[in-house]
Amino acid sequence: MSAVKSVLRFFAVPEDPELVLAQARALSRQIPLLYAMLLANTFILAATHLHTAPAMLTAYVPALLTVISVARLTFWWRGRNVILSLEKARRTLTVLLVVAAVLAIGFTTWSLSLFQYGDAYQRSHVAFYMGITSIGCMFCLMHARGAALIVAICVMGPFLVMFATAGQQTFMAIAINMVLVLAALIFIMLNNYRDFSALVASRSEMVRKQVETQRLSDENYRLANVDSLTNLPNRRRFEQHLREALARAQADGSQIAVARLDLDSFKSINDIFGQIAGDQVLIEVGHRINALRRPSTFVARLGSDQFALVLDGANDEASLQACGDVLTAAMRPSFETKLGTVHLSASAGFALSRAGDTADTLYDRADYVTWVAKRETRGRAVVFSDRHADELNRVRRMEHALHTANLDAELYILFQPQFDIASNGTTGYEVLARWRSPVLGEVSPAEFIPLAERTGTISKITQTVLRKALAVSGRLPKPLRLSVNLSAHDLGSATAIEAIAALVAQAGKPCRIDFEITETAVMRDMDQANQALLALLALGSRIALDDFGTGHSSLTHVQKLPLDRIKVDRSFVAEVSNDPTSRAIIKTTIDLCRNLGISCVFEGIETEEQLEALIGLGGTVMQGYLFGRPMNEELALKHLDNERQDWGGGRSRMFGAVS
Repeated sequence: MSAVKSVLRFFAVPEDPELVLAQARALSRQIPLLYAMLLANTFILAATHLHTAPAMLTAYVPALLTVISVARLTFWWRGRNVILSLEKARRTLTVLLVVAAVLAIGFTTWSLSLFQYGDAYQRSHVAFYMGITSIGCMFCLMHARGAALIVAICVMGPFLVMFATAGQQTFMAIAINMVLVLAALIFIMLNNYRDFSALVASRSEMVRKQVETQRLSDENYRLANVDSLTNLPNRRRFEQHLREALARAQADGSQIAVARLDLDSFKSINDIFGQIAGDQVLIEVGHRINALRRPSTFVARLGSDQFALVLDGANDEASLQACGDVLTAAMRPSFETKLGTVHLSASAGFALSRAGDTADTLYDRADYVTWVAKRETRGRAVVFSDRHADELNRVRRMEHALHTANLDAELYILFQPQFDIASNGTTGYEVLARWRSPVLGEVSPAEFIPLAERTGTISKITQTVLRKALAVSGRLPKPLRLSVNLSAHDLGSATAIEAIAALVAQAGKPCRIDFEITETAVMRDMDQANQALLALLALGSRIALDDFGTGHSSLTHVQKLPLDRIKVDRSFVAEVSNDPTSRAIIKTTIDLCRNLGISCVFEGIETEEQLEALIGLGGTVMQGYLFGRPMNEELALKHLDNERQDWGGGRSRMFGAVS
């Protein structure tokens, strides 16, 4: 049974789809030639027997075979340029096996029927016809192994039997010659078929590898140019598109605009709801931007919570402002996630291209004005203007000066007293950084501190300020402590905290340095911030939460962080004497600190009325201009001497002395 299956498989249409298609395509070029040769040889043989054989054999039978052959020839000719499907190719090859058998038997029967008519020359012609025509047909069918072997068997089998038993030595010799030729032909044909199959397989493998290579190339391009989360173009693709769009605009004298959209306080979304919810929000932000954009607008995700747009055909600031208003408004509706409803806002900055722009300078303007939007009009859009150009020029000069500054020489520190009503004296100072640049002169901390945070130089400033504060702490009376501010970058960097801890440890014990942190700084990474603060506490430092009440989830921070002190923001103190709500908030905060066993400091006290109101509510530790403006070390020491001289002289006398 297995032998029969092997034989049938040998003659059957192959399973390999690529080989089937290749056979069909090759045969479509050769089959017409086969039929042309077959009909020509048939007409010639019929003509040589026209007067010796019956009309049935010389006219009618050849005519029937011709009709069948012409029909098949027409079928193949019409389909020579048609793209074959696998199903059609397989069906064509299957039909070919049947047709090959039918025509081979038909032409063989007809030619052998002519053998008994005519003289020796005409009989030799029959032998020549059967041998040469069958060989030609096999060559034409060499790409279809089964069909070629069927022709060989159906033609040469009866031929050999007929001529070997004809009783004529010449015909017997012809039969032997044909056996040898047929054996060689079949051997050549099988080798050729094997090579043809191998070539098809090799070509298929090459095509497969090319497809795989192209797929990998496309995937690499996607990975290199597409953000995997939002499926938007990434920063690399954005930079490339911006260069191309700007070059086109400059070539035809038009303008483009660049916009940057930053999600405000997005880090809190990940902290509160988790990264999965944060990813869902980012995906939805991408969808909302795409829903608003024009077909010519290019949208990309630059990374984290930053998106960017390139707008073709922009030409005035008013239209950009309108676009920005629509864009930021689209971010205000709530985002529904599996873990809850998320509310956030987005700030955007737009910059219009100008003559001589490069992609970097254009993006730099959009980047700067986005920072302005987050700082001044959070949740809104700002368009770059001439005012911003002046500011940006100053910022860039400041960046360069800060980058090249000798911080030890250019930074100096001032001290603002913190006064305890209960002990009627100063218990410490907050250390304030100041910068006197040889290039820019005196630079406000409101300018250089945010700039240092943006450029990553804030840790160097913190460490410089800390070294100077540690040096001063040794010259102050021992009960007093100094408070140094830590930035978000300081808390979020293990390297920065290690450097800070090393400086404190090097100064020796007892530690007289406290650290102030903001709620915004803590929001970056609560776990890292907690670890950093514990490391500082282990050295003997104390931790104060600055600007309490102005950040996010303040009670959560009070609960989770190792705090010793809370500093109430000056915005509540400013209204305490005439705003019942501010008084209620301050009273609640004082009670909270008392219950938690931590102290409470009030900032920004400038008037006697504010002080009286805070004392009435239970406040004890105060800081503000009423108790002393920021002062250098010499004045800070003098301030303490004045306090000692005024000790017991009454609060009003002391306040007048120190203010």
